[in-house]
Amino acid sequence: MTDQRIAITGAGAVCSIGIGTEEIAHALLDGRSGIGHPLLGLPYPDLHVGEVRLSNAGIRERLGLGADGPRSRTALLALIAAQEAVTGHGNESLAVVSASTVGGMDLSEDHYDEWRHGRFSEARVAMEHPVHAHTRAIADALGARAFSTTISTACSSSANAIALGARLLRQGRAERVLAGGADALCRFTIEGFRSLSAMDPGPCRPFAPDRKGMNLGEGAAYLMLERLDDAIREGREPLAILGGWSNRNDMHHATATSPDGRGPYLAMKDAIDIAGLAPSDIEHINAHGTATENNDDTELRAMERLFDPVPPFTSTKALTGHTLAAAGALEAVIAVQCLRLGLIPCSRAADIMPGHSASPVPAPIRKQLHNVLSNSFGFGGNCSSLLLMNAA
Repeated sequence: MTDQRIAITGAGAVCSIGIGTEEIAHALLDGRSGIGHPLLGLPYPDLHVGEVRLSNAGIRERLGLGADGPRSRTALLALIAAQEAVTGHGNESLAVVSASTVGGMDLSEDHYDEWRHGRFSEARVAMEHPVHAHTRAIADALGARAFSTTISTACSSSANAIALGARLLRQGRAERVLAGGADALCRFTIEGFRSLSAMDPGPCRPFAPDRKGMNLGEGAAYLMLERLDDAIREGREPLAILGGWSNRNDMHHATATSPDGRGPYLAMKDAIDIAGLAPSDIEHINAHGTATENNDDTELRAMERLFDPVPPFTSTKALTGHTLAAAGALEAVIAVQCLRLGLIPCSRAADIMPGHSASPVPAPIRKQLHNVLSNSFGFGGNCSSLLLMNAA
């Protein structure tokens, strides 16, 4: 009998708390936040964001890119994470499923005034504007010749990319899949969330009674997925197992989940059911936890409905900022690190929100873990959950 479980055999990430999974792990152990004022040219000196403290030129130098390489920050961040995830793997049969919301919009913003006034010396960078351009950059850089596609479902995007990668493997449509996502900070998203009054000007506090909104962040994260049988046969030791996944849509509102948390509840329940587990088997939840009024209330309502009691939970967006399309993959990579380290990372709040009975973990806890749930909820009520399991 074949084992169709999905193995995670590689992981790579970059975000405000670290460049690479090792740096991120140290930051999680220390409870160190990467939230601060922007330093790389964004015109919002009073805001707090989760910025990767590496310039585009620094990233290009790190990657050894020539003049013809990609220039959008989304693609550059994606390449750092993707190259870490695929170390030691041959790539011709690799499928790439990546996610983004802004694509190369940072480049378009920089050149808009030139184009508006008829100056087109840098017109070629418009080719990097579409949301799929970073996926092509990854596939080209890695020599991936199999299927590739891009997903954009707002903040659940890269969680859905990972779920699609798992389905491709289960259906025999791919041999190995690099799945994840990337997003860079840009003026468009900052102004958009400001117009929704969804941003805290100070460091965000997910699940705090007095929360005031999110801090935006940037980053990229990817997982290498393959069938467990294939990994074992070829001598690749899994970092973890992707045991379950689910996507639900409660269709309540364009930018909010339903007040009763039905979408989050069903996504979590389905992921646990697919893994063949019970809610009592979940030892830690990396919550979506944006620190907005709607999300934290509805997500916690769903957790309190499904779990009795709610297992230790946190929102690592308090450390990294909300990396939008990259969030699901970044938090999946963090969940893998937590399984391997025996770690429940901290959030910034400890008090209980009115009408609720559970509160997040206020300081890092060292504890052996076997099953971790990671939540990602997007605009339109697009709700996704991933269940990561210890490979031992």
